[in-house]
Amino acid sequence: MYELKTKENDNSVIEFIENVDSPKKREDAYRLLDIFTETTGYPAKMWGPSIIGFGSYHYKYESGHEGDAPLVGFSPRKTKISLYFATGDTERKALLKEFGKHTSGKACVYINKVADIDVEVLKALINQSVTFLKERYPTT
Repeated sequence: MYELKTKENDNSVIEFIENVDSPKKREDAYRLLDIFTETTGYPAKMWGPSIIGFGSYHYKYESGHEGDAPLVGFSPRKTKISLYFATGDTERKALLKEFGKHTSGKACVYINKVADIDVEVLKALINQSVTFLKERYPTT
């Protein structure tokens, strides 16, 4: 049976950020921590060794695979900062057009630094993602 590596844990978010090599990335991580915390109202939790997540939801796919994941999150990686939002929501694409300098994969949006993006659009992406996932995966 497949076991998820990215699980919520009790590791310290602050300790994780303090261990980010780049002072600029560390500064951006603290800024994102404030933005995500204020916008979601959820406390920051570590998910796996390197993702800072906010809130959580339980998903179950038609294949039977299920698990828990953060509603939104971010990770200050060595090269770029990864932002985690809901996939499958059509509003995400429209918001990303106004977001600023970024690239995106299937699940992540990548930025170099917070100064490259529109923070108000970031807040809209966070809110949209939380709303979308709560509607799609309601708690029972």
